[in-house]
Amino acid sequence: MFTMNALVPELIVSDLQRSLQFYCSTAGFTLEYQRPEDKFAFLSFGQSQLMLEQDWHSDSPWRVEPLEQPFGRGLNLQILCDNAQDLADAFETAGYPLRRAVEAHWYRSNDRLNGQRNFLIQDPDGYLLRFSENLGMRNCQ
Repeated sequence: MFTMNALVPELIVSDLQRSLQFYCSTAGFTLEYQRPEDKFAFLSFGQSQLMLEQDWHSDSPWRVEPLEQPFGRGLNLQILCDNAQDLADAFETAGYPLRRAVEAHWYRSNDRLNGQRNFLIQDPDGYLLRFSENLGMRNCQ
């Protein structure tokens, strides 16, 4: 049994099975439940959660027009992971190109620096994902 987070993004996808292959088989997300009649799936990855729904009818109240590829322009989803390099390697091995290679970055948060090793990849519909490994905190210099 899982607990639903207070904020769970729901992405409209063009092919639910293709997206499940990307998220579950390659990235390691867990399929918590699905409603095949609605072409819907609820996924989790560590403490992250995501809902996917196949775009199957143009009069859906959830669909905001126009829906053109790549989907999700102007949005990126940061997803915490245990090992960014291993996950990036798994994507590349499965034939998914990275948008930005694995890099370490230190982002200022007031008087501290938050370290992340992250990479960018687009899912099959073009949603931009930033998988991020926590490198800890340190003082600004």
